[in-house]
Amino acid sequence: MATSGTNVFENTFPIDEIFEEAYERVGMRDVTGYHLTSARRSLNIMLQEWANRGLHYWELSETNIDLIEGQAEYTFFRATTDGTSAVTTAPSDVYGVEDVLEMTFRSDRTQTSQTDSSMTKINRSTYSAISNKLSKGTPNQYYVQRFIDKVVVTFYPTPDSTAATKDAHMYFVKRIQDAGVYTNTVDLPYRFVPCMVSGLAYYLSQKYSPERIQNLKLLYEDEFQRALTEDGSSSSTYLTPQTYYPGA
Repeated sequence: MATSGTNVFENTFPIDEIFEEAYERVGMRDVTGYHLTSARRSLNIMLQEWANRGLHYWELSETNIDLIEGQAEYTFFRATTDGTSAVTTAPSDVYGVEDVLEMTFRSDRTQTSQTDSSMTKINRSTYSAISNKLSKGTPNQYYVQRFIDKVVVTFYPTPDSTAATKDAHMYFVKRIQDAGVYTNTVDLPYRFVPCMVSGLAYYLSQKYSPERIQNLKLLYEDEFQRALTEDGSSSSTYLTPQTYYPGA
């Protein structure tokens, strides 16, 4: 028996079909007009909820911040209409940063051998307690401020070099893209489709089918937990047998 020979379901699953599936789960069919607008609004709200709950690591990316001597702050805007982001290399023009996960100070990036030094992410209280924030040196700490339209990364000590071979290597999470027009596909991997459809059905039930809220919420939370587990960064597990000495 022949198979489809394709594995790009999520790339050919337009948003309007997601809306149809979600509405069918709340007992509504042949929806048009306002109902589609309502579903798109609910989907965008739900995607922001996912970001708040940490379900967005398919948007993980990395770049190199070109450090400038005497400049401690580096700004990354939500979009080009909000401002011009700090200069970065590979990739350049970084916008839509949600948060910074990790940072290292990288030496000799353009050479055949590079050296990474870990940097510590500090909170507002720790940064505020630093007496001389203008002190120059090799950055070993960074402070992240998250605003509506931008994310600002502040280094300490303030960089003491503008050398092209020295920069800050940043791992960051990007914002989840909006749903957009109905013919778009969604900005997420295929493994999140069940969670997204279940979640949207739950959101729509709050407006159109209150009697189904409880059941759809349980299904949504179950799918969400599975997606969150699958989205985690796994690592190797090593089992060390315990040595037993009789009579010890």
